[in-house]
Amino acid sequence: MLLLCYPKCTTCQKAKKWLDANKIKYEERDITVKNPKQKELKEWHKKSGLPLKRFFNTSGLKYKELGLKDKLPTMTDAEMYKLLATDGMLVKRPLVIKDDTVLVGFKEEEWKASLK
Repeated sequence: MLLLCYPKCTTCQKAKKWLDANKIKYEERDITVKNPKQKELKEWHKKSGLPLKRFFNTSGLKYKELGLKDKLPTMTDAEMYKLLATDGMLVKRPLVIKDDTVLVGFKEEEWKASLK
């Protein structure tokens, strides 16, 4: 299982604590050091069944700086993948990838149902 996170993010810290408490093994990847590639994002998006805009960190400074709230509705999927791949801080975190499961953000009930 792969966990993409930002070490300073409190939600990511909670998620890691939850995984450790539940003895769930994972490989951690710092999203700012090795941000997702377009190909990975496409694959994860497809597996998740979620709208692509859910992969954006809408509360992040970068999201706000770029005015993405207004731009996303007119962007194509290809443009969104390309943009997400440019900066890990644009990507919603934590992100869990396990087999055919992709979890975006930390929602304990959702994680319980999917990972236990």
